[in-house]
Amino acid sequence: MEIPALIVDAIREDIGSGDITTSAVIPSSLKAEGRLEAKTDGVICGLEVAHQVFAAIDPALVWEARADDGDAVETGAVVATVSGNARAVLQAERIALNIVGRLSGIATLTRRFVDRIRGTRAAILDTRKTTPGWRALEKYAVTKGGGQNHRHGLYDRYLVKSNHIDLCESLAEALPRVAANRREDCLLEVEARDLEEASQAASFGVAIIMLDNFPLADVRQAVAAVAGRAKIEVSGGITLENVRGYAEAGVEGISIGALTHSAPALDIRLGIYPAE
Repeated sequence: MEIPALIVDAIREDIGSGDITTSAVIPSSLKAEGRLEAKTDGVICGLEVAHQVFAAIDPALVWEARADDGDAVETGAVVATVSGNARAVLQAERIALNIVGRLSGIATLTRRFVDRIRGTRAAILDTRKTTPGWRALEKYAVTKGGGQNHRHGLYDRYLVKSNHIDLCESLAEALPRVAANRREDCLLEVEARDLEEASQAASFGVAIIMLDNFPLADVRQAVAAVAGRAKIEVSGGITLENVRGYAEAGVEGISIGALTHSAPALDIRLGIYPAE
């Protein structure tokens, strides 16, 4: 099994030259079983990554997943067990819990948003507001919560934003420049700052129009004006309290940076017991 660089770096960061406490108090031959337990209700995610953490510390550890990523779990649920050398279990504990807690928190918050808009045609989308080095994992967690991935980086979708427009002096100047240099395998999306720019973008034939921080009434007007010529995405100021209203306005996508930059970690513990 190839160990991802993120895990290698985490082990180097946490264990360094060695776990001096565990080495001092735990006999090298002691066996133990660890049980990953949810301390609150949520959506579990990151179990296979946790498995890789334990395997990187000691390939002889025996891992058993009792849930799948994306499963809703209740308080007290044992989502996985790991058994073998007690020192190895202790050394991997915090790294594994950090990863599972973080990814489960993202999946849990995403699921809450997805549940709020259920029955509409809108999809909950993530953004590039991710932890450096964690983007693939955090976007994976969004999908396990029922959301969809927006662009993964600057390389897989054109997104003409307000700063681009300002530097080009107008959207009318920016769009032809994209067209002249466009890769056909990448969608073209435009961030419209007002209804006039939304109409301009639709007339140009863009695939998606992002309405950033638009009041709900203006979103409804934009949806009517665009009239299906492009998909509509809203972003900015989206909360669990107002997301349903935006979804019911007829948009296709709702992008939420908070899914990855503000999701609280799900509380997961590792109970460790002497092996029977």
